[in-house]
Amino acid sequence: MDDLVLHKLAISGPALSSMIQRLSTSPIDVDGLLFGHVTFIAPSTLSDDSAQSSSDSQLVATISGFLCFPSLLSFYDSLGRVDSSRLSPTHLNHKPLIGWFSSRRKTPLRPSMREFSVTRSLSSTPNLSLPIQNADFNSLFAPSIFLLFTTPLHDQCIQTNQYRAFQFRSSKPSFNPLSIDIVNIGPAFRGHYGSFSPNSTLPSLNCNLRNLTAMNEDRNEESVTGTKETEKDQALLDTCAEGMQVGRLSLLIGPGATNYTAGLEDLYEKMLSKIESLARLVETSSAKVLEQENLNRKLRYKVARSTGVE
Repeated sequence: MDDLVLHKLAISGPALSSMIQRLSTSPIDVDGLLFGHVTFIAPSTLSDDSAQSSSDSQLVATISGFLCFPSLLSFYDSLGRVDSSRLSPTHLNHKPLIGWFSSRRKTPLRPSMREFSVTRSLSSTPNLSLPIQNADFNSLFAPSIFLLFTTPLHDQCIQTNQYRAFQFRSSKPSFNPLSIDIVNIGPAFRGHYGSFSPNSTLPSLNCNLRNLTAMNEDRNEESVTGTKETEKDQALLDTCAEGMQVGRLSLLIGPGATNYTAGLEDLYEKMLSKIESLARLVETSSAKVLEQENLNRKLRYKVARSTGVE
């Protein structure tokens, strides 16, 4: 059976930044696993998009998370053979695996022979293939994506990171370069958001700031003073919030959140109006201060001339 050919690889800006930050701060070379999903995106039927839209169906892989390993403690051996026992659903926390990545400093931006072997072994490992979302055909996608990070061969004044994505074609076998899209908001990315599904639920948040009082009951006098200042700040915040207390933020999580967003948006508009009024007041005050400074300068000049002092 022929390989499923990806059109491109997508990753959000925060996810890519998180990966680069993790790789840059590591004292040694690291590699790891890529989690995400593969989506079949139908042709766009929108006719008023300013961005160019494709008339063909696309198979897009999206990176939603990653897991780092030090190079000496990775999931493969020195010959590039994958240790399948380290890739069980329990070890992967039941996340869908789409490929892996490698980071090395001051090396060419092309896969090595060992990286070729690791990718071939990973893509052929049983029970790691994942179903394709929004597809009208029964087929599985093997974890055949390889993402390579390197730094320039010569030192530079600013920190520079280079990266390139590949898909391993087992029928060739060879690497097929992939274009990388940084997913953002806009017409060109509506296909991604239309097929979006959350990977995790929102955590339970404790939005009642006044619970800090009970935590500080057994503290010393200095802590009590800090609690009183916190309560004073809370009272001032409640005044500015016009009844929208911090505790009501907990209502924004859950199925009834839509009933409270209108009130929060109204509060936001009122705060923007207050900020605009304050900015105008500061502008007027600054103009008066500048006018007074000019008058004082003229007065000093007249006094200096009358007394003969230049």
